[in-house]
Amino acid sequence: MKSDGTKALTYSFEFFPPKDVEGEERLWAAMSQLESIAPDFISVTYGAGGSTRDRTIRITSEITARTHIPTVAHLTCVGSTRDELIDILSKYRDAGIKSILALRGDPTGGPRAPWSATEGGLNHADELVTLAAEFGGFTIGVAAFPDGHPSSNGDLDKDVQVLLEKEKRGATFATTQFFFEADRWKNLVDKLAAQGSSLPIIPGILPVTNVKQLNRMAELSGVPIPASISDAFAKVESNPEDVRKLGVEIATKLCEDLLEAGAPGLHFYTMNTSSATREIYSQIKDER
Repeated sequence: MKSDGTKALTYSFEFFPPKDVEGEERLWAAMSQLESIAPDFISVTYGAGGSTRDRTIRITSEITARTHIPTVAHLTCVGSTRDELIDILSKYRDAGIKSILALRGDPTGGPRAPWSATEGGLNHADELVTLAAEFGGFTIGVAAFPDGHPSSNGDLDKDVQVLLEKEKRGATFATTQFFFEADRWKNLVDKLAAQGSSLPIIPGILPVTNVKQLNRMAELSGVPIPASISDAFAKVESNPEDVRKLGVEIATKLCEDLLEAGAPGLHFYTMNTSSATREIYSQIKDER
């Protein structure tokens, strides 16, 4: 809480479990460089189909032990029975983790692939929220989608009802899928507020440093890339440094617009690197 009585903004970073030793070294290097920002929390993802579950548990536990930064561990319905999910919650609790992000998770084929529940498992994220709330001892976050969830077919009102149900079952915050237009976040937040929700929706920011990676992520997630942004990246695609500079510029402007619109904080998808995120953060802090 600030001295004027307003809530302090939260700044947080998301990492994914590395595939090999070299990747793990890069992750720890990036985390060390970002630690000086004193993030409010760090989150660690699962891969599609729950493919990195064991690595997520290990890395999340190590982050908690090494850095003492609050860690939000992802937990998904994919590939786990109800009993296995309870076991994972136990492992997180034993590691000192106090927050989870409860997600349905992506099927092996990605967000747009057909969903198939694991036998003996859960089918929706709201069921996972209930399970975690009954287990006890965790702050529970969920996902939100300013451009709409892939399975909602553009029906944002349906997404709002899903978020309201998750809040009812025990979720106390949400982080969003990456997006590029502040109005999309504001529209989602306004719709939730109109239904009486007090769920903080923390916008997710993707500092673009690789155009092919951006296009692949957008294709998998269904996130639309505005033509102005797509055209701008197309002009500099052959120059990696120009791509990085443009990515920082676009993300910084989005952050400014979101904070002006009342966002409670910013959640950066770091892609396990630090330079772009640190530069954006520095510019935002200097301006504020």
